[in-house]
Amino acid sequence: MLDLLIVPTVAALVILGLHAYLGLHVIARGVIFVDLAFAQIAALGATFALLWGVPHDSMVSYAVGFGFTLVGALIFSFTRMEDSKVPQEAIIGITYVVASAAVLLLAGLTAEGAEHVNETLTGTLIWADWGSVLQLAIPYSALGLFYWFARKPIHAVTFAPETAKNPRLWDFVFYATFGLAITFSVAIAGVLMVFSTLVVPAVIAFFFTEHFGRALVIAWISGAVAIVLGVSVSFWADVATGPLLVCSFGAVLVAAALLKRLGLGAH
Repeated sequence: MLDLLIVPTVAALVILGLHAYLGLHVIARGVIFVDLAFAQIAALGATFALLWGVPHDSMVSYAVGFGFTLVGALIFSFTRMEDSKVPQEAIIGITYVVASAAVLLLAGLTAEGAEHVNETLTGTLIWADWGSVLQLAIPYSALGLFYWFARKPIHAVTFAPETAKNPRLWDFVFYATFGLAITFSVAIAGVLMVFSTLVVPAVIAFFFTEHFGRALVIAWISGAVAIVLGVSVSFWADVATGPLLVCSFGAVLVAAALLKRLGLGAH
């Protein structure tokens, strides 16, 4: 029983390690649904590859998915800086809806279309093995190192874009690397889990502090609690791990909101 719990838990924690950081930037930028849009764009790329006979979890599928997310990165990086009456969230929402519709259309052309659509939403975390964890951990570790060395310009373009040097370039770099991370995680975790690990821990963190470093620690802790709770309950109750993990993140968010109501708000 314990052996079955460890692999999906470790895989989810690897995803959380990077997504908690990215989620803080997403919340600070006010582009809450950009991660959902990126996840759906990556899923569209994987679906397009599947239509041509490319295995779902192959490197070719990842490459196609990343190519699709690069287009999204260009769109999101340039629309953020434009002086327009149309908010960027509208562009992000439209992108998400169009990508979702395209996934349904393309999936309908394949024999395993319904199963593929379900996997893009809920992932295949329960079937993860150590090989897939390693396949995820390597690019995530590399991206984590990149964000560490590039933390100053990325932090500037998020929190003070008017003071950042080459803001469009660094905005594109942020979104492009963001899209790369999502490309690898959506295949194993699914769109819903990807969104939860990005947004929920960041929201909880900003309940209690506005300091970025402390917020990151809180995001990691709250996300880890949700993951361990969700995976454990899913095995104990014998229910689907992906959907239950999303519900677990929601439960932890509610608990954090109650704590905030008790006077432990941001400072």
